[in-house]
Amino acid sequence: MLLGPPKSKAGRRIVGIPDAIIPALRSHLSVFVKDEPGALVFPGAMGGPLRRGNFNKMSAWPHAVESIGMVGLHFHDLRHTGNHFAASSGARLRDLMARMGHDSERAAMIYQHEAQGADKTITDAIDTHVQGQKHKNDEDGSAGTLAPAG
Repeated sequence: MLLGPPKSKAGRRIVGIPDAIIPALRSHLSVFVKDEPGALVFPGAMGGPLRRGNFNKMSAWPHAVESIGMVGLHFHDLRHTGNHFAASSGARLRDLMARMGHDSERAAMIYQHEAQGADKTITDAIDTHVQGQKHKNDEDGSAGTLAPAG
């Protein structure tokens, strides 16, 4: 196995880490990661990379997912969940692409489509605007008056 640069230019990027997981990340780093430049965040037993063939055994992944009642959860599902949360935040497509490391809009659009709660957010924002205008019109006596758009 050779470690090298990411497969795309988008693979090398800075991504924010939610404050809620920083304590767990610090704990993990102090226990499992060597204090040296280039150390892997999720190393194998000898400090080298985990391999796909022994990932479950070395990481105790099946035990971990069973203990939280999520049998069948794959490691890559964590990325999928994070991307879904990012898309649900209302971020613009380009911002999502940068965070996810996607070069194509097609890949990022998968998560935008899954953020179906966005339509309710948009509808609520329109309703707030309309209600605000209605209240304003009631105050200045222009309620029920049609006005040209634009």
